[in-house]
Amino acid sequence: MQDWRATILTPDDTMQQAIQTLDREALRIVLVADVENRLLGTITDGDIRRALLKQLTMETKLEQVMFKEPTVARDEDDRESLLAMMKSKDLLQVPILDDAQRIVGLETLHHLLEAQRLDNPVFLMAGGFGRHLRPLTDQTPKPMLKVGNKPILDAILDQFIEAGFHNFFFSTHYKAEMVRDHFGDGSRWNVTIQYLHEVEPLGTAGSLGLLPRNLPDLPVLVMNGDVLTKVNFQKLLNFHLKKGGVASMCVREYDFKVPYGVVKAEGHRVVDIVEKPVQRFFVNAGVYVLESSLIKSVDGSMRVDMPALLEEQIQKGNEVNLFPVHEYWLDVGQHHDFNAAKIDYPQHFDTSLNNPNG
Repeated sequence: MQDWRATILTPDDTMQQAIQTLDREALRIVLVADVENRLLGTITDGDIRRALLKQLTMETKLEQVMFKEPTVARDEDDRESLLAMMKSKDLLQVPILDDAQRIVGLETLHHLLEAQRLDNPVFLMAGGFGRHLRPLTDQTPKPMLKVGNKPILDAILDQFIEAGFHNFFFSTHYKAEMVRDHFGDGSRWNVTIQYLHEVEPLGTAGSLGLLPRNLPDLPVLVMNGDVLTKVNFQKLLNFHLKKGGVASMCVREYDFKVPYGVVKAEGHRVVDIVEKPVQRFFVNAGVYVLESSLIKSVDGSMRVDMPALLEEQIQKGNEVNLFPVHEYWLDVGQHHDFNAAKIDYPQHFDTSLNNPNG
């Protein structure tokens, strides 16, 4: 992809320079910025044509030619929202700005529509019993319960495929054959799926030790097989690569409202009364990025839960990062969660996405 920085000119540059930049960079846009790199306007082929129709000369300053109210996006906007905006407004490019209106990128429709391919392994944990969802799980493993027109695990797979991942591992235990029969080797989705069977339940991290030892030396994305989320997996991976550390852990803000007035006291004196205060916590969202070195430290012979594994790394002084999830997220652990998932799924997910049977 071309370097968008080469498209930046100043308002004192000329129309001739803008034409040369448009021809040279082939991004079909010029970004006009001040000395602080704040966006002032844009110039496209259409702006040049309109200027020529007005008989403006090639020495005309860009201040007179540029479009001063371009559509822009923020650096936190995800791929789906950018695509929707650009398609709705028939845009081929959109400048990306930070909170100070400085240019930090340029997204193009061509780039967004390009097939993405990420070689990082994805490990989906699908071996749980789903006891809290009985009797629904008496005959069906929890990840295979349907939301919309497909199983939960199918919906999770779709999200990763859409983000560009293709190398998948499923851990299985309870009614493993149902998972294998549905997904096979992944060829229906044009991906590869391998299965790691837990003879005895190994917890939420113990089965990491069943992964092949010859995996590429890349961070591994790990996710519980009963979570529905619209988190941007590419952005999560980029965050992990930028921050470093042995692991990055997705968290969700959880509010707990105390249903009573909370009394604060000093000795026998009341010093304050707070009526029904709200306490906020970060809770584990069940999505992680783990370095391959951490994966290899799990031998797969005993039960290990992810919080204990990460706590051990923290105690050793290794960095574990926090990635807050503000997007849609639901842990399908109880009957009311499953009912909510069936209602929410059509609103938040494209039920035809990558569905080989749909």
